[in-house]
Amino acid sequence: MEWIGAGSLLAWVWLLLGQGFFWRTDVRLPDGRDPERWPSIAVVVPARDEAAVLPDSLPSLLGQKYPGRAEVFLVDDGSTDGSGALARELAAARGGLPLTVSAPGEPGPGWTGKLWALRHGIALARERVGPEYLLLTDADIAHEPDSLRELVAAARSADLDLVSQMARLRVVTRWERLIVPAFVYFFGQLYPFRWVNRPGARTAAAAGGCVLLRREAAERAGIPEAIRHAVIDDVTLARAVKRSGRDGHGAAGGRIWLGLADRVASVRPYPRPADLWRMVSRSAYAQLRHQPLLLLGTVLGLALVYLVPPVALVVGAAGGGAAVAALGGAAWAVMCGTYLPMLRHYGQPWWTAPLLPFTALLYLLMTVDSAVQHHRGRGAAWKGRTYPKP
Repeated sequence: MEWIGAGSLLAWVWLLLGQGFFWRTDVRLPDGRDPERWPSIAVVVPARDEAAVLPDSLPSLLGQKYPGRAEVFLVDDGSTDGSGALARELAAARGGLPLTVSAPGEPGPGWTGKLWALRHGIALARERVGPEYLLLTDADIAHEPDSLRELVAAARSADLDLVSQMARLRVVTRWERLIVPAFVYFFGQLYPFRWVNRPGARTAAAAGGCVLLRREAAERAGIPEAIRHAVIDDVTLARAVKRSGRDGHGAAGGRIWLGLADRVASVRPYPRPADLWRMVSRSAYAQLRHQPLLLLGTVLGLALVYLVPPVALVVGAAGGGAAVAALGGAAWAVMCGTYLPMLRHYGQPWWTAPLLPFTALLYLLMTVDSAVQHHRGRGAAWKGRTYPKP
């Protein structure tokens, strides 16, 4: 038990110092200078049964204070709740940026999730606007009035091909407060933002709720056709852009940026544990490329890193093993310390940090459930539409 406790503590020392300082929350959208000419923008919003959230999100897009030309294209992807009609009503009542609502029809072979809707929206935007940039944003994402302007200024100033912000997710219910900050914390641990933002580094990721993409970069990377099979479309998109060469021959890969948002937020509620469970388990096994060995390694890794510290502390204290208790307590303390910045970011009390092992156990179970559902023959799913498993 001492060796296991020591291994857990060493893992946390490595995570603290060697994993791109993933636990820090200071990676925010850099200030940008206003360009001499503001580029044209097409905002593409895939929507499937989103009538509950559109009144809180769509007006924020239509009300963008952007100095250049910008239009919103909402793709009503087979909604049964009147999402498209509601979007038109909101645009008529609120005004603002021009809105086009269209429907893509049934997905073509091999297209997963919202990518079919994005394909339709991007094609329509190219035909109507010929945009220099695409803002790909989800139907549940609300933007402050100057959000688009700040995104474009940052992208132009730093010559970025892709700028993505991790929208601030809702934390109102008890389960949202327990699960959501940990979700962003774990995402940052998998994809440290500093590594993502480093030119030439292999790490690539994006947050699908808010992605500003240069049209030329999308065309070089073959977006969205090149990623039509992806379940985790945002990470796959960022990887494709970062690997694409600016000279057309694979050299000088695309420049991307990812950070936490202050002025972009999700309005989607997750009132029940089952809602959060589905959010995570939908793509957890896809993240492991549907490999049983990677699943086993993930389960063992989560157990060593997150579950061993409290167990070692309790077992050591109960059995008189001072060394075991000290190792477990030290690892747990480092764990809590790395979680505090994320709790502050979401306005949660510091004393909830020791609950992270319990939350990690839930994520472990969600990942296992994701694998079980996959091997039962259930493929990827988006808004009630299920696709054959790969």
